[in-house]
Amino acid sequence: MVYVARLVSLAEESPQAATADDAEQETYRPAGVATLAAGHAAHDTYVGFVPVLLPTFVERFALTNTQAGWLSAFTQMPSILQPVFGHLADRLVLRRVVILGPGVTASLMSLAGWAPSYPVLALLFVAAGVMSAAFHAVGSAAAGRLSLRHLGRGLSLWMVGGELGAALGPILAAASLTVLTMKELGLLMVLGWLASFLLFLQLRRAPLHRVSGVDRPHWRRSLGRMRRLMLLLGALAVLRSMAVSAPWVFAPLLLKEQGSSGFVAGAAVTVFLAAGMIGTLGAGWLSDRFGRRQVLLIGVLTGPPGLLLFVALNGWARFPFLALAGATLVSLHPVCMALVQEAFPESRGLANALYLSTVFVVSSAAAVAVGALGDAVGLRWAFVVSALVTFLSIPPTLMLPKERSRSRSSAR
Repeated sequence: MVYVARLVSLAEESPQAATADDAEQETYRPAGVATLAAGHAAHDTYVGFVPVLLPTFVERFALTNTQAGWLSAFTQMPSILQPVFGHLADRLVLRRVVILGPGVTASLMSLAGWAPSYPVLALLFVAAGVMSAAFHAVGSAAAGRLSLRHLGRGLSLWMVGGELGAALGPILAAASLTVLTMKELGLLMVLGWLASFLLFLQLRRAPLHRVSGVDRPHWRRSLGRMRRLMLLLGALAVLRSMAVSAPWVFAPLLLKEQGSSGFVAGAAVTVFLAAGMIGTLGAGWLSDRFGRRQVLLIGVLTGPPGLLLFVALNGWARFPFLALAGATLVSLHPVCMALVQEAFPESRGLANALYLSTVFVVSSAAAVAVGALGDAVGLRWAFVVSALVTFLSIPPTLMLPKERSRSRSSAR
């Protein structure tokens, strides 16, 4: 695939040629993690345009809810390529992939308004999905490497960046459409390229690779060791995916069906993701101290009731429960990432990318499933079913490996 080959060609030389000494490599780098998180925020801001733009595309191209769900899926389905990028990231420093990610994705998403037909729009979204796959696979592994022992904290900061971008994306798109046409949204790509330039300035010399070639097992052996944990985490991703996709993708459509304004509909996504951002920071901090499994269990027990109450109530009284669902369900993702990177530090890129590709592909399928269910029984009942399915994730959560409670000192 030409596009993938181009990204791979951007790889720098093997990390064995790096000149940074071992002491520098082992230093916790909060500034580097923060820079990666800021780039993540910029990148995902443009992916966050999708829910707000969906109603316009539904009207312009006379789409069904299922077709609208596919548009969201097109940005996530290329994540099946993430293990490829993750495997390469264990052997090469794909620094430029991280640097170019916000600018390329910003260009593709900002130009969506120029698409003359549904197939062309789908192609733009697929291309954005390929760039997103590379960016997330390489960037999240790099954030983990720079976090050292503080995996929960560092990956939570990385995820908060993405959630901040996804939360700001709908508001930025909705606000921009009050003064710009769909085609004029192309002007917003400038912000993405500015983010890429800042990433270049900050990350061009950062030590993004810490595992020597001697320490890396063959990828087939690594996959065998990962099988049990990945199956459990994959089950968790599947069972909670609809509860995350329903409010993230379809909250604007549900609220507009019920008479809300476009701004309020877009704000619902922001509320959900902003609460997820706050919950993510807390979940990472708590999981570093008290264990990943305990935090995951709390999330799957409290998130679905919040989503059910959001559907049951009307008006502004429903939004605190939407925030509860976001704070608990979205925050589970970085905790799972920390579990993966902690369990397989010698194949961090491959393991992390396998988990991420599972999440992204499952999320794309979940968006289609929620859309199809909405066509069949209505979006309100689609939200109810999505919440109830999440309770099935309790058994696989309890099957995760037991951990010792982390002391306060070890998490510092």
